[in-house]
Amino acid sequence: MSEVKIVRVGDVMKREFDLVDGKLTVKQALLSMKHRETRALIVDKIDADDEYGIVLISDIAKKVLAADRSPDRVNLYEIMSKPVLSVPPEMNIRHCARLLERFAIMRAPVIGEGRVQGIVSFHDLVLRGLMEML
Repeated sequence: MSEVKIVRVGDVMKREFDLVDGKLTVKQALLSMKHRETRALIVDKIDADDEYGIVLISDIAKKVLAADRSPDRVNLYEIMSKPVLSVPPEMNIRHCARLLERFAIMRAPVIGEGRVQGIVSFHDLVLRGLMEML
């Protein structure tokens, strides 16, 4: 009998992500992005009692571009989702896939030791995680 290999979220997550201030305008946030291939911006906590937020590139397309709003005048806090559903780096990728599917989200920040360590998506779970199990 072969043993099933456990792959953890921390093994497949993207470690490069943009952590931004929610008070930035959409324009400022886009211009400050270091990882242009990303599909999301993680909005930092205001203080220790706050929660992280997320702004997907699709949120900007729908809530700013399609709504004909000026990226100079829209702040991230106006269009972000907060609190964001997050996953721990120790989570089995199978459970992570179920969680993302259950809540109909495509990606989630990976939070461990009280801070964002990365971001994970279905793409990462399949092409990095499942492929590692085969």
